[in-house]
Amino acid sequence: MDIRSDMLTRLRNRKPGYSLDQPFYIDPDFHKIDVETIWYRDWLFIGHDCEIPNPGNYFTVQIGDYPVVIVRGADGRINALHNSCRHRGSRVCNTERGNAAKLVCPYHQWTYDLDGSLLFARQMGDDFNPAGFSLKPVACESAGGYIFICLADEPLDFAPFKKMMEPYFLPHRLRDAKIAYESTIIEKGNWKLVWENNRECYHCAGNHPELCKTFPEAPTITGVNGAAEDPEIVAHWEKCEAIGLPSEFTIDEAGQFRTTRVPLLREAISYTLSGRKAVQMRLSDNVNMDRIGSLLLYHYPTTWNHILSDHAITFRVIPLSATETAVTTKWLVHKDAVEGIDYRLDELIHVWTETNDQDRQIVEENARGIHSPAYQPGPYSEMHEGGVIQFVDWYSRFIEERLSGVRRPALRNVA
Repeated sequence: MDIRSDMLTRLRNRKPGYSLDQPFYIDPDFHKIDVETIWYRDWLFIGHDCEIPNPGNYFTVQIGDYPVVIVRGADGRINALHNSCRHRGSRVCNTERGNAAKLVCPYHQWTYDLDGSLLFARQMGDDFNPAGFSLKPVACESAGGYIFICLADEPLDFAPFKKMMEPYFLPHRLRDAKIAYESTIIEKGNWKLVWENNRECYHCAGNHPELCKTFPEAPTITGVNGAAEDPEIVAHWEKCEAIGLPSEFTIDEAGQFRTTRVPLLREAISYTLSGRKAVQMRLSDNVNMDRIGSLLLYHYPTTWNHILSDHAITFRVIPLSATETAVTTKWLVHKDAVEGIDYRLDELIHVWTETNDQDRQIVEENARGIHSPAYQPGPYSEMHEGGVIQFVDWYSRFIEERLSGVRRPALRNVA
């Protein structure tokens, strides 16, 4: 049996409500199918508009075998380009971020405009036509201050996500924010283990003392299990929507993305040990209330997010191999906020820096155990791990449809 057939058979025989078979978490061939069927074909969160505010600002990213550069054009548009010179393939931009009037390949100085068109190629002969050798474009969209790219030749429709997401996020004006701090950690575990750990707080009390001072452990918080029946959450939605902040739980039909606004514990304002503001200047001038809780956004396979009144924390997941995943966290504040005056950096990042490292250790111990020949899929808690069940159902249905070409209904009601 070939790998694709083996994977499809395992998915069809999977017991709902249980973790996946061992190869899904450790096998390089299974991982290759993940990359080809999900990461090379779907919309991926890659960064923020505010990271490249001016023409010529750029940052780079690696998705599997694809190096990509994201650059602000002279016309203000955000362009995504394959970061591979059309001469002999060298990377044109070889730093994580920078600023350039033109994109110049360091190998032979082929020079590209910020939209990718080739402007100059030295001594290539009279019959050489530069119009045929522009940098290849990558589909790129911006929504609510978030930049998404899609590597597919025929990208899926981005409009449904944008329509759902922007009303929730535009009031927070993330396009006008700035990155106060950024970190990337490498977790030695499969990307699905990173997501499974994120999608539940069953583990929080025993592992996240800093986060648990402000973030509720209730399974209703993420919106998967009965949020609309939780009086505290409904009251919070009503309070926030009264000042123009959409808050009620919403999810797409396939279960790939959703957003909701949730209260923090004891009317905390921010993710700090005290629950007080981390930043004295509100993230957005449009929001005139401090205790708005956290606006959550989940978009498989690349991002989860927390947007507060004083700052935002965004997360990006990128698989490096079957057993390694890069998790990048960015803390966003008002563009005019000044470190040392409006916020202390150590206070701003403390809770999630600790939480991220704790999660790294959890994922790595999980991965070590799954490598055991004694491992077999175990049951999730329906009470506490509804978010994990929903994620694994989404993944299984998504991969099965793409391997078989047959659409299936959702396995569970996730509203």
